[in-house]
Amino acid sequence: MKALLALEDGTIFWGRSFTGPCEVTGEVVFNTSMTGYQEILTDPSYCGQIVTMTYPLIGNYGTNYEDIESEKVQVTAFVVKEYQEYPSNWRSKMSLADYLKRWDVPGIEGIDTRALTRHIRLQGAMKGAISTYDLDPDSLVQKAKNAPNIKGRDLVKEVTHKTALLWENGKAVPEDIQNFKWPDNKRFKVIAMDYGIKYNILRCLEQRNCSILILPAYTDFETIDMLEPDGLFLSNGPGDPAPLHYAIETIRSQLGKRPIFGICLGHQLLSLALGAKTYKLKFGHRGANQPVKNLRTGRVEITSQNHGFCVDASTLPEEVEITHINLNDDTLEGIMHERLSAFSVQYHPEASPGPHDANYLFDIFIELMDR
Repeated sequence: MKALLALEDGTIFWGRSFTGPCEVTGEVVFNTSMTGYQEILTDPSYCGQIVTMTYPLIGNYGTNYEDIESEKVQVTAFVVKEYQEYPSNWRSKMSLADYLKRWDVPGIEGIDTRALTRHIRLQGAMKGAISTYDLDPDSLVQKAKNAPNIKGRDLVKEVTHKTALLWENGKAVPEDIQNFKWPDNKRFKVIAMDYGIKYNILRCLEQRNCSILILPAYTDFETIDMLEPDGLFLSNGPGDPAPLHYAIETIRSQLGKRPIFGICLGHQLLSLALGAKTYKLKFGHRGANQPVKNLRTGRVEITSQNHGFCVDASTLPEEVEITHINLNDDTLEGIMHERLSAFSVQYHPEASPGPHDANYLFDIFIELMDR
């Protein structure tokens, strides 16, 4: 089925839909990972985005019930060079096309993804529209222009869970906050603020003897204080951190009360709570191969990343230490506030998909709680 991808600057790309009729709009971005497309599809940080894979052949190992990072597909649409409709893998339970159709998410193939990626790198990530109905380039370009901006938009409210959940044995179970009692079979009590949290983060914390209570993004500081956790975790999530005033105020109220660890959007929100500012990157960092230097050890970590916004290092307070930088563009990748026992990184140490070079950061969080 013929499909058209139109960007807001007037650039168009012709392709085919492998999931049926569709028409959607979103921010067009690219991911350089060679594998892990199911984890990418289910990452809540991609809410509102049309994701293009730079690796040319996608769908060859199908999908399964284990390699997920949330309960559903989160991307607005999926763009690939070549779709493989006959997967070959002993773990595969469903083709990629059937998986996308299950969640009513369009999949488009036949796009010149090299040209699209190069265009985004040169011109920046931008709004786009995909349609199998409206194949008039001028009309679809206008729809792309009229699509809502990522900047200034609160996407967290679209992905956060609406109720408290207790993560136990790899599953999330609903909990009543007013009558909640921490399980006594774990050493550490951790509250995870859900801005669009990935399952593998929860798995990494659970492996380190943590009992994890997941709270909605808009939870106030009085509720956190009432629950008396040993540590506070700030999750990843989609979009612009600046409009999330409710989250920033809650984090600010928790500084110094208990150790805080933030990842991705959580890193940006912690930085904003400490007084820094954020800005939008030209085309973001999305992939499993981003080099980051640990300034404390001098070691280079290959990291998994997914973000379009960044903390402005020049706006950080003096007592905040810069611990990590991106070696591709020197952008800020990690901070530590020793006195307040708060630290965060822009990338994904849980790396799903991706390398495990930065897994040690979870151990630092454990050490801070252990003190």
